[in-house]
Amino acid sequence: LKTGFLKWKPDYDSAATEYGKAAVAFKNAKQFDQAREACLREAEAHENNKATIPDSNVPLTIALQEMQRLPEAVQLIEKASMMYLENGTPDTAAIALERAGKLIENVSPEKAVQLYQQAASVFENEERLRQALEMLGKASRLLVRGRRLDEAALSLQKEKSIYKEIENYPTCYKKTIAQVLVHLHRNDYVAAERCVRESYSIPGFNGSEDCAALEQLLEGYDQQDQDQVSEVCNLPLFKYMDNDYAKLGLTLVVPGGGMKKKSPNAAQDKARGPAAVGSHADEEEDEYSGGLC
Repeated sequence: LKTGFLKWKPDYDSAATEYGKAAVAFKNAKQFDQAREACLREAEAHENNKATIPDSNVPLTIALQEMQRLPEAVQLIEKASMMYLENGTPDTAAIALERAGKLIENVSPEKAVQLYQQAASVFENEERLRQALEMLGKASRLLVRGRRLDEAALSLQKEKSIYKEIENYPTCYKKTIAQVLVHLHRNDYVAAERCVRESYSIPGFNGSEDCAALEQLLEGYDQQDQDQVSEVCNLPLFKYMDNDYAKLGLTLVVPGGGMKKKSPNAAQDKARGPAAVGSHADEEEDEYSGGLC
């Protein structure tokens, strides 16, 4: 980096290489403060050289992770991803954002959701829809886990739209089930019903096992029949979904105390007593005993 009479300009390229070697050596020696400093100097040298930083943020991330400074690590990875985008390598930028999301998922799920959604946007802009769906799926599950159900409903709708676009219809059915469970936990029966109704336009949904189960679920929920709702939510179709969605099914309680509605006749019979029940049953049995005329 030094200049002199015969060297007018610093050699940033060579300096970056040497700082990179120093960072790895410090990391291996468990001297993480020095490793962090060397990595930052390496990045600075690359920036001064108008070059994209290589994957040198890996030792920096490891150093900061060992130092329990995850927010700082995530902030630096985000900065690196922006530089990758500016230099025309969006795939690397998205991978960096995913790495940051994994790093901080257990510490700050809110930040992880944001990073996964950013990565999904980058992948979607590059028309790498399968990778975008993977990131959106992670974001949706974290939102459900954090009980941010309004945002989860929007994220699931986004997933479902892309799956429909790539004609992966069976997964659309599964996303519809997840959507309905989220809406019912939001106590929004109308949105859940609309979600199923709109899904009739997906090829093969109407008449599928998923559609029949959802219609049963909505019927039980509407009738305040907790038994029916629990029976549907214990079907393998629901129990073997991703854990976060399966838990929504197993913990779903209908409003009104979750008691099954009784028919009006049953309520009257209970008030009259056992004798009345028997006579009422006899009347129904003998209604046509004299013939139709």
